Amino acid sequence: MKIKVRRYHPHFEPPSIDMEYEVPKDLTLLESLEFIKKEKDRTLTFSSMCRSGVCGSCAVRVNGKEVLACEYRVQEGDYIEPLNFVDCIRDLVVDLSRPLEKLKSAKTYPLAMHAGMSEEEEKLIERQSDCILCNSCYSSCPVYETNFSFLGPFALSRTYRYVADSREEDKKDHIDAVVTDGIWDCILCGNCTEVCPQGIDPKNDILMLQSWAAKFGHTNPHMANFGSFGLEF
Repeated sequence: MKIKVRRYHPHFEPPSIDMEYEVPKDLTLLESLEFIKKEKDRTLTFSSMCRSGVCGSCAVRVNGKEVLACEYRVQEGDYIEPLNFVDCIRDLVVDLSRPLEKLKSAKTYPLAMHAGMSEEEEKLIERQSDCILCNSCYSSCPVYETNFSFLGPFALSRTYRYVADSREEDKKDHIDAVVTDGIWDCILCGNCTEVCPQGIDPKNDILMLQSWAAKFGHTNPHMANFGSFGLEF
């Protein structure tokens, strides 16, 4: 079967080209990339570590949708390219420093926790704690096409993990950190939820953060624009 891989190298002319390769059937994408590197083209560059869907390092886009290469089964005619909205270093390897910086801006860490948590309370934040930082949600988010300052799905989900944590006493500081370029800028398209390999629902987490923000007196600044429009009959 044949697949196409978008190749990138700063010294190529042009720097980005599509190359077609023939690979055996019934392989995962990661196995196919390894086959190409070993048997076809040793210059192909990609990332991988755990090979079991745990580390998130092999995330790429296939036919315009984010997947983990170690879990995705290759189909005839697949088009493989690197993640969106990050700088490509070479081929399928990208620089993830920019999205990871969002975690600091969103205060995705404990601020003022007291000890003790019941098993039921732990289950309420269990899903958000499963994030593997694969950046699939970041890559799928259309907001980044116009606003690179947006905190993004995985940072906001991680913020909600601490807001929902029964031990966290300083919830307002978490909320205050995500009202600008954060919860109100999300368009709630659900792309992030669809591509998350861990089954996390950032869209719902953002909605929950919006509810918490309202409790602390924050309002959606975009809604203020609607007040200046009226209907005439």
